[in-house]
Amino acid sequence: MKLTPIVLVVCLILNLFFSCNHNKNDATPIETITKSDRIVPNTSKAYLDSLNNEVKQAFAKLRPQSIRPAEGFIKYDYLIPAGFYKQMWDWDGFYIGTHLMSIGQPKYLKYWVLNFAVAADEDGYVPGCVTTKGPRPLFGKFAMKPFIGQGTYLASEKLNDYTWITPKVYKQIKSIITYREKISLDEKYGLFYWDDAMSSGGDNNVVLTNDKNQPGAILAVDLSAFMYREYLAMKNVAAKLGRTEDASSYTEKAKTLKANITKYLWDDDAKSFWNMYRTGRPYKRVSYSNFIVLMHTDLVSQENGREMIKRYLWNEDHLLALYGLRSLSKQDPDYNNENIIVPYSNWQGPVWPVGNYMYYVALKNYGFTEECKQLASTLGALVLKDIAACGSMHENYHADTGAPLAPTAEQSKNGIFTGFVGWNLLVQNMLMGAAEDDFLLFEVN
Repeated sequence: MKLTPIVLVVCLILNLFFSCNHNKNDATPIETITKSDRIVPNTSKAYLDSLNNEVKQAFAKLRPQSIRPAEGFIKYDYLIPAGFYKQMWDWDGFYIGTHLMSIGQPKYLKYWVLNFAVAADEDGYVPGCVTTKGPRPLFGKFAMKPFIGQGTYLASEKLNDYTWITPKVYKQIKSIITYREKISLDEKYGLFYWDDAMSSGGDNNVVLTNDKNQPGAILAVDLSAFMYREYLAMKNVAAKLGRTEDASSYTEKAKTLKANITKYLWDDDAKSFWNMYRTGRPYKRVSYSNFIVLMHTDLVSQENGREMIKRYLWNEDHLLALYGLRSLSKQDPDYNNENIIVPYSNWQGPVWPVGNYMYYVALKNYGFTEECKQLASTLGALVLKDIAACGSMHENYHADTGAPLAPTAEQSKNGIFTGFVGWNLLVQNMLMGAAEDDFLLFEVN
């Protein structure tokens, strides 16, 4: 007899496979169907429908923790990861805001844009974290990641309203994008670099470096792809606002960046994108960030994108694990599933729901419909287990056992487990896509 998600959760409550206060690596598998010599998640319509409904119910209770009323420096209702993190963060807020947009609440993505735009200084610098007391510089000038153009476009389209982008707001948004060009654009290759791995959000991503003696040493696939999307978004925003000169400029910037990404970062023999040292030497390691390019469909052909996915992403020798998709290939010498949250979170192996959502978009873009269903099934069951046992979620999970990692009670204030919500809400969108054919793909053209 097949277990429904309700029965599965009850069983897990009675037989907790982990403790919220301690991390164990003896997790039992999610409900599966044996297929050939590999275990494949259940993707039957009945199971996905039931799982989708259970996740929606669970998230309806947790979601309010990520929405805070305007206070102090922050003039509009704002978005936080919740639990361990109480601050407004850059890409966290973007992904929470897009989730809310997908369920009929686009105003929060608009508010996210406005809260960050007003925090920009005269140079266009705004840190990746803003609090009720003001911008919070981290690790030097930790600039917000390039999502504000995309957020502006997606919110405006969903609202069917661009009038909220006043001349002042538009100028602030534009200055933030210009600031990123000033600090991160390599003139020789026309590609972008992070100062360090911490700045990228993949805090200890091995295809970047946190060596303070080598700031900005590596041209980054993910940052270049994010900026490509920013240019396309701003082209559309500028056109809607009647700023034809800006629209033309962003169109040309996107065209040039696209050419440079494909020229310098694509390896046709390996069928992969790689980061590259600014000396011109490729950095060939299989990390989650290599796949950000596939969130857009015109930076590599369908044939090559599918081959990259088959060789590295949907491949048990690299990123495919029983409990989702790893953040680093298991073949990499630095692969691990250590529980780390201070001084940085661990992107060297664990399953990150947000990382898996970016993979999910890539899978959908390149025709891997069944694999989307499998990933949704896996992550849906995984977070339900966590919620049943702990009342909330964690920011990442052990790829090979499913055990929750950070944040534990010991890592939290006063030794009390407070959980994590935030961009994990995108797991609902995975299931909405798999069960309802309602996909959130961040489409910007």
